[in-house]
Amino acid sequence: MIDSIEYKSPITTGAWRAPITNFLAFAEQAFIDEVALAANQDPIQFRLNLLDKAKKTPTGAIKYDIDRMKAVIELAREKSGWGKKTNLAQGFSVYFSHRSYVAQVAEVEMKKGTPVLKKIYACADCGVVVNLSGAHQQVRGGVVDGLGHAMYSQVTFKDGAAEQRNFNSYRLIRMKEIPEIDVHFVDNGIDPTGLGEPALPPTGGAVANAIFKATGKRIYNQPFTKQEEMKGVKLGERL
Repeated sequence: MIDSIEYKSPITTGAWRAPITNFLAFAEQAFIDEVALAANQDPIQFRLNLLDKAKKTPTGAIKYDIDRMKAVIELAREKSGWGKKTNLAQGFSVYFSHRSYVAQVAEVEMKKGTPVLKKIYACADCGVVVNLSGAHQQVRGGVVDGLGHAMYSQVTFKDGAAEQRNFNSYRLIRMKEIPEIDVHFVDNGIDPTGLGEPALPPTGGAVANAIFKATGKRIYNQPFTKQEEMKGVKLGERL
């Protein structure tokens, strides 16, 4: 359940890609990962068990297709080789938003005490993929956008004005920081929905969960690099 209140601010705001779900997915998926750990369960299997429970004994209105959600999770588990790799910490996240389903697995490798994001697997169910090349670019673009904002982007205000006035002070992700992104689609013949938004929301959670698995440091706020939990920990660049 999500509650909201209206906050009146003198600062003009606008929509960010994947409105609302861009931050809800991180909060939800990082929390579920923590609950799975407390329950001593595998994070993916924990989610699948919750979905089975929701299907058998639903509470409230379910506004997504549980079987489609499970299918995209299973695809991500298969394609990423979840739990079968050594020297890699994997983090998982899945989210239904803007009528499509996206599951992601982020892989982090420790190098000289620094977590290095190596790869992100992104599996999507958007119904029939009409333009495969365009669909790949939409998913990759959403992942990069979500990763960059989760890691770095922040606007601060002083005396009613933004302190960051251009890209020399407003940090965006750089080309050399983008990991390998492996994209897959569920082929189910269902009417197509969309991909402009849904790949962004799960990214922050997948990366945060992978960083926790690698470092034992749990991240609760974005941007990650500004948080107390990340002091002394830097996300290494992919060279």
